[in-house]
Amino acid sequence: MTDDGDDGIQRASDVGSTDAPPIEEKPYKIIFEANKCFGAGKCAEVSDNWEMSLASGIAKPNEYFIDEEDLDHNVRAAEICPAKKDDGCIHVIDRRTDEEIAPDPHGDGTLSVDW
Repeated sequence: MTDDGDDGIQRASDVGSTDAPPIEEKPYKIIFEANKCFGAGKCAEVSDNWEMSLASGIAKPNEYFIDEEDLDHNVRAAEICPAKKDDGCIHVIDRRTDEEIAPDPHGDGTLSVDW
């Protein structure tokens, strides 16, 4: 996975993994582009992991690292997000393969963040 930006992010594993639990316990992680969220609230409608903040007007995940039990509803939250012209600002990453599971607008597992 590559990124054309100058921010040094080359792979999904480069984002927020310094304090991550073991991959065996939580094999998936959420990457959230909060700066792209406009507060539609669709994620909070379909996933217990997502809450809308009254103070900021945007969503926030309760957990950034998830297991199999929480995968389906977080994938649904990523797929239903209308931000970025329906490509979404919630990304579910398989930490074992470093591939984006959802929303995966490119269809090839590459990280689809706009940083």
